[in-house]
Amino acid sequence: MKCDGTRSSPSRAFFVGGCVAALITAPSLAAADNFTFRIGSGHPSGPSVYVNLVENFFVPEVTRRVAEETEHTVTFIEGYGGTIAGVADTLEAVESGLLDFGAYCFCFEPSKLFLHNFPYYAPFGPQSSAEAMEITRTVYDAHPWLTEVFETDYNQILLGLSGWDNYHLGTVDPWDAVSDLQGVRIGGAGPNLPWLEYAGAVPVQSTLPDGYMNMQTGIYSGWLMFPSAYLGFRYYEPSPNYTLIGFGPMMVNGLTVNRNTLARLPEDVQQIILEVGREYEARSGHALDEAQERGLIGLEEAGAVIRELPQETIDEWAASLADYPRIQAQEADSRGLPGTEVIAAFLEAVEASGYEWPHPYVLD
Repeated sequence: MKCDGTRSSPSRAFFVGGCVAALITAPSLAAADNFTFRIGSGHPSGPSVYVNLVENFFVPEVTRRVAEETEHTVTFIEGYGGTIAGVADTLEAVESGLLDFGAYCFCFEPSKLFLHNFPYYAPFGPQSSAEAMEITRTVYDAHPWLTEVFETDYNQILLGLSGWDNYHLGTVDPWDAVSDLQGVRIGGAGPNLPWLEYAGAVPVQSTLPDGYMNMQTGIYSGWLMFPSAYLGFRYYEPSPNYTLIGFGPMMVNGLTVNRNTLARLPEDVQQIILEVGREYEARSGHALDEAQERGLIGLEEAGAVIRELPQETIDEWAASLADYPRIQAQEADSRGLPGTEVIAAFLEAVEASGYEWPHPYVLD
């Protein structure tokens, strides 16, 4: 996609911003320079796969390639776990230049990035993060607005997507029937809280760093969470009962760079950053699947009680959410966003992958 809106590459090509080409043509500096960047996330690196990939892949790979392939060097000042910006502040921190690079979940921007949370609006999808990433990328490629809005509205370039591995449900107390969850207070990230309506649970908006203490003190008695973080944040200690439901992995995280930061860099450094951002995304799906497997093994070894929900109950739960994609699509449309178009494309991409929903979604 060129700056005039015409497409200059195949639809499956990775698109990183309407005017990236213009940025890359910025004059290169003649002399060798060292560039210092601030990079951060509201989540900590260890238990958060998308942040871990920033710390252990993106930062060292950009540093290595710039040193080896250009006359310049780069230095990153890293601030994870909210040391520079919290989970709900990272987009704004990158927009203002407080951070040069930021990694964050779109789920904490329910107004600014409402439609970017579209995977949440159709739960019980593909169970593999790698497959979910391919499908989500297909939607982004077909609808460049999803990428361009970061540049046009928030002064940053989306370098790559990432996400969360497959969501399940952890609770303080064991339960046998869905009816046992009636009135139970359960924490979540926001867009996933409507998943709980079928069970009659009481949804509570919260964040990962707050979960352990809030379950330990009884503020709520469960959490919608994927195994990697449930293990990493040690949620199994106050809430040891972990039920495999399979709401699905959600590719709703992103790594962005401040547009002004990128524009001031030499062309060869810009290109490396864009390329490593694409590889960051390419690695994310498989890394999330591996983290899911490690998480389940680790939870069992830590003494968590793991059980699988019967397929019949999963089917009923999915049927209870049959209208959720349509409701969210119409809400997005009412906000002037291409909601029906984007969510329909997501549903079609899932079906094209060969995956069968437990209950079909219809937007009409």
